[in-house]
Amino acid sequence: MMSSSCTRRSALRLAGGAAALPLVHIRTAGAAGRLKVGFWDHWVPGATDVMRRLIGTWADKNKVSVELDFTAITPKLLLVAAEESQSRTGHDVLEFVFWSVHQFHSQLEPVDDVMQRLSAKYGPLSKIMEYMSKANGHFAAVPASGTNLAPCCARIDLFKQHCGMDLQQIFPAASEMGPGYDDWTWDAFTAAAAKCSKAGFPFGMPMGATPDSVDWVGSLFASMDAYLVDEQGGITVNSDNVKAALEWAKGAMPLFPRDVYSWDDASNNRALISGRSALIMNPPSAWAVAVRDNPQVGEQCWTFPAPAGPKARLVPIEPQFWGIWNCSKNKTAAKDLLEWLCQREQTEVLCNASHGYNIPAFLSMADFKVWGEERPPKGTLYNYPVKPQHKAEAFVSGYPAPPNIAAHIYNEATMTKMIAKITQAGNTPAQAIAWAERELEGFTR
Repeated sequence: MMSSSCTRRSALRLAGGAAALPLVHIRTAGAAGRLKVGFWDHWVPGATDVMRRLIGTWADKNKVSVELDFTAITPKLLLVAAEESQSRTGHDVLEFVFWSVHQFHSQLEPVDDVMQRLSAKYGPLSKIMEYMSKANGHFAAVPASGTNLAPCCARIDLFKQHCGMDLQQIFPAASEMGPGYDDWTWDAFTAAAAKCSKAGFPFGMPMGATPDSVDWVGSLFASMDAYLVDEQGGITVNSDNVKAALEWAKGAMPLFPRDVYSWDDASNNRALISGRSALIMNPPSAWAVAVRDNPQVGEQCWTFPAPAGPKARLVPIEPQFWGIWNCSKNKTAAKDLLEWLCQREQTEVLCNASHGYNIPAFLSMADFKVWGEERPPKGTLYNYPVKPQHKAEAFVSGYPAPPNIAAHIYNEATMTKMIAKITQAGNTPAQAIAWAERELEGFTR
C-alpha cells in the first residue's frame, strides 16, 4: 500500500513540502461554467485516480469544466488555504483538515442546504462531525471522504497467548459483539498491557506532542468525564475526574516503552509492523503495511473499538472536510459537486478505493461491505468504523470546548504534557493541573 519508508502519518503530516500533482483539466463540450477544485492526494495507490474519474463523470453529466489538482494533505493544504484566504483567488472548492474549517469559516460559503438534504436522506452525522463542521450555528463545510478513526489494532496471537483473550470472539466481524465486550475497559486495557509488557511486547502508546498521542489521550480523558474546558469556555481542569485520569496514566505509563515521550507519529506504526508491540491505536494503514512488509504480523492483526471509561467508549477521529470559498464565482456547481460526492454510491466507491481507510460522514453508511471483506485475516477491519453494536462514539480531543479553544488544547498537547509532568518531571497531579490552568487561561483570553 505504501513504500516501507512512508507510513500513513508521514504521508499525511510530514509531506508538506511535496509538490502538487500536475493539474488535471476535465473539459466537456458546452460547459456550463467552470470549477477549480483542490483535494488531497490519497496515500493509498489508486484512490486519487478513482476520485479523478468520479469528478470527471460528474463534470461530463453537468457540462461543467473542472480544473482539478491534488496535493499533500498537511501542511501543504493549510498553506494553500492560508494563501487563498488572503488573495481571495484560487480554488472554488478546497479540502480542509481538522480545525481549519473554524480557522477560515468566515470566508467559507455556508452549506446548510446541502447538509439538510443529505441528512434527510442518510440520517444524522456523529456529534463530533457536526461540532467540527459547524461554525456560528451553520455548516461551514461538508464532511469529506478521507476522514479516519484510530481504534485499537492488536495481535490476535499475542493476546490469546499472554492475556487469555480471543479478540475474534470478543470483537467478532458480526452484528453483535461477543461475550466480554462490555468488560473491555481502560482497567482491562491496563491489565492486558501489563501482561504483554512482561512478555516483551509492550503496547505502542505514544505520549508526545503529536496527533497520535493527543488523539488517544483525549479519548481516555473524555471517557472518564475529564474535560479541561466546558462548552461555554469555562476552565474545568481542576476536577476529581481529571485527577483520576492522571492517576490512571501514572500507573499505566511504566507498561509502555520508555521512549514513547519522544515518539513521532510513525513510531507506533513501526512498533506494530516490526513485531515489537502487541497493540496500537491507529487507522488500518499500519495493518496494510504489515501485510505487505511483515506478513506474519499482518495476518495476526485485528481492529476493534477503544476501551470504555466510566462515562463512555470513545474512538479518536481525524476529520476532513470539503469547503467552498464564499468568493467563488460558481457556488451552485460547487455545492452540486459536493452533494453528489457525498451520496452513498460515490462514498462507497471512494471507501472501496481506499481499502476501507476512508470513514463516511454519515453513521448509516457504516455497513459498507469493504470492512468485512478486507484480509488477512478476513474481517480484520470489520470493526474499524463505529457501528451501533459498539455502543461507542467518535471523539476529538479538546471537545466540548469552543473550537477556537479546543484547537489550542489539541495543538499544544495539553493533556499529554500534563501526564509527562507527573511521570517524567516529578510533579504531583495538583501541580500538573495548576500548570494546565495557567495554560488554559491563555487559550481562553
